[in-house]
Amino acid sequence: MVLEAIQKIPIGYSEGIYNNKKYSITKEVFNKGKSFKIYAKELQGNDFISLNYYITSTSELLKPCEMPQQKVIDFLNNVDVL
Repeated sequence: MVLEAIQKIPIGYSEGIYNNKKYSITKEVFNKGKSFKIYAKELQGNDFISLNYYITSTSELLKPCEMPQQKVIDFLNNVDVL
């Protein structure tokens, strides 16, 4: 479910709406599509979302950067990419 949400965000720069606020979103893909880095910043405020996601041969790992995992999951599941 997390991977599906990540795949809905385009690679590179985009913008989205989350909790009625506009965010800039940057997505990078590494390791032949098996690693993702996403950084989103609220455009008119101080909130941000930062995460790395890894697909290994045995599992998938979500690694939020300095924030609760649930905040990252909520963002991924509820952001409307413009």
